[in-house]
Amino acid sequence: MDVIREYCLLGLRFDRLVEGFVDAYTGDPALKQQVAAEAAPDPAALSRSAAALIREVAQSDLEPQRLAFLVGQLRGLEASGRSLAGEPMSFVDEVEAYFQVRPSMGDPESYASAHTALDELLPGDGSLTQRYIRYRTADEIPPDRLEDAMLAFSSALRDRVRTSYGLREQETVEYVVVTNEPWSGFNYYLGDYRSRVAVNADLPMQMSSLPHLIAHESYPGHHTERCHKEQLLVEGKQWDEQTIMLVNTPECLIAEGLADLGLRVAVGDGWGRWAQDVFADLGLHFDGERAEAITNARAPLGLINQDAALLLHDRGASQDDVVAHLCRWGLVPEIRARKSLEFLTSPLWRAYTSTYAEGYRLLGAWLDAGDEQERFRRLLDEPLTPSAIAVELAVV
Repeated sequence: MDVIREYCLLGLRFDRLVEGFVDAYTGDPALKQQVAAEAAPDPAALSRSAAALIREVAQSDLEPQRLAFLVGQLRGLEASGRSLAGEPMSFVDEVEAYFQVRPSMGDPESYASAHTALDELLPGDGSLTQRYIRYRTADEIPPDRLEDAMLAFSSALRDRVRTSYGLREQETVEYVVVTNEPWSGFNYYLGDYRSRVAVNADLPMQMSSLPHLIAHESYPGHHTERCHKEQLLVEGKQWDEQTIMLVNTPECLIAEGLADLGLRVAVGDGWGRWAQDVFADLGLHFDGERAEAITNARAPLGLINQDAALLLHDRGASQDDVVAHLCRWGLVPEIRARKSLEFLTSPLWRAYTSTYAEGYRLLGAWLDAGDEQERFRRLLDEPLTPSAIAVELAVV
């Protein structure tokens, strides 16, 4: 049995069940055509196929790192099949099966400390939430300048990433503005070192958020990772399992974790002043040092969306209670909190928020424990798994 071919076919069949399950596919088009011509698959049967393929992979002569990657991916698919077939599964178990981490609620004391720090950085009248919302409103990028700002940050970050990590000369990213999506930004990797990055204009984009978004989606985040793996693993080693990217599998936690750490790795401390200079070239005023201080103070609140998912799917909280939690601790207006619910209640994306919360926490700790640039390069170049990262951290 050609286990790699069967793995790709299995992933494509999941996309027949839930559109968008395949995040990107750059492999043999004949496999996609084959699956498109088949009858609609049964999720329970796909789960059984994943379990059977795990046994085949385990008996293969694949090298250990490649084998661990495939087994992790297939365990995620096996769990997705069971979930889509209606088999009862706790939300925490579901997240663990997909992403190899077990999510937990954040610490309210840590959130309260973050609020105290933000209170000092945002003086003035009104509640902390009101002051934070005013700050965010003043930080909005004029809609007619958003495209120029995206391209400016993309170019600036691309130059840094090319110097630090290398990229093929022909690589390119196209940016488009969209609406009516449950996410703020999305990378569509098209293959041949090309990506299309969609930025959602449903809610205003803040100047302090844009550098993070471009780093996350493009340089050195998703686009850079896919370019490196296409060059080193697909072209270099013919590891064709890297031609398909699947939602709700361990590779997602690695991808989102490294992308969320992208600005830290590409620019480091002082990114605010760096961003201030980029905005100044566009004629836009941005207090970078203040923005960086506020972003750092807010960092402990990064677990709040995972809290919301756990409250909603694990603890039986109502949507109104979840919105209240997001508004209280996240300091966001109700409209933004309810927008978050679109993502948290999507059948495809409901568990996905843990890839950000736990991915940032796991990979950030791993980068802290060694040579940051060398370890980040490994994330770009190798098919690492969350379990492998956790083992390395435990040894340290």
